[in-house]
Amino acid sequence: MLRLWLRAWLPSMAALVLLAGAWSPARAGTIEGAQFKSSVLGRNWAFNVYLPTGYDPAGPLRYPVLYLLHGNGADRHEWVNKGRIRRTADALIESGEIPPAIIVMPDAGTSWYVDLKEPMESAFFLELIPVIEKNYRALGTRDARVIGGLSMGAYGALRYALKYPEKFQAAALLSPAVYNPEPPENSSARHVKVFALQGGDGSFSPEVWKAYNYPALWDAFLRKGLKVPMYINSGDDDEFFIEAQAVQLYELLRKNRQPAQLRIVNGGHEWAVWESTIGDALRYVFQGVRRPQAQ
Repeated sequence: MLRLWLRAWLPSMAALVLLAGAWSPARAGTIEGAQFKSSVLGRNWAFNVYLPTGYDPAGPLRYPVLYLLHGNGADRHEWVNKGRIRRTADALIESGEIPPAIIVMPDAGTSWYVDLKEPMESAFFLELIPVIEKNYRALGTRDARVIGGLSMGAYGALRYALKYPEKFQAAALLSPAVYNPEPPENSSARHVKVFALQGGDGSFSPEVWKAYNYPALWDAFLRKGLKVPMYINSGDDDEFFIEAQAVQLYELLRKNRQPAQLRIVNGGHEWAVWESTIGDALRYVFQGVRRPQAQ
């Protein structure tokens, strides 16, 4: 029933509004902007998509997909302009270190990727993934789908990987804002009026935070018996002390025989860390991913 309902309203490529950077076969990998009317969010929802060298919307090949999530208060352009994701992806694909892949970067504002301020989590799974797999040459299987993000985006990536491990082959968590038990006082998680009691004044609620943070998902994740390799990193001078959180998460994964890789690098909570390590993260998460196939 759900599938039939989705088919009734999912936009076709004709309904997607292209915003910038139309694809050209004569160029290297390209960034294309698009948006569609989200029934779940009740508004237009924009995203950027990286299309690898040789991508042909009418060709036979279908590609793996990385969903790459931005940090608090940023937007879909963050990974393009500050993270220089096109340059990194082009180089790794050219060298054969990762397969040619589609990279999707959606707008998420200060939602923290949960169904609180607005139903972002529901929209992600009910609309965004189906829209991408209908309108782009995506393989559309778990072993061809990975997720990653930085800070708030890494919080969302971890949440989605643990709650829906049947959807993702691997996850990349750069400076993950997954504070356990609670965010520090200087964290935006306390001030964006997301983790608040319904009907209240928007003040941060420790109870709501704990209900949505990863430990609340852990037991159900383990019961599913799936392995989701996770790349985790942090700067060693992170102003939110995320290096300690990264170690805590890594130890939990390893104790439960979940594949994981941890990197603590020089730097703070900053683009110097994320831009310099995203290539390492992509190499890790794409290790077990299907290569493009003719379909």
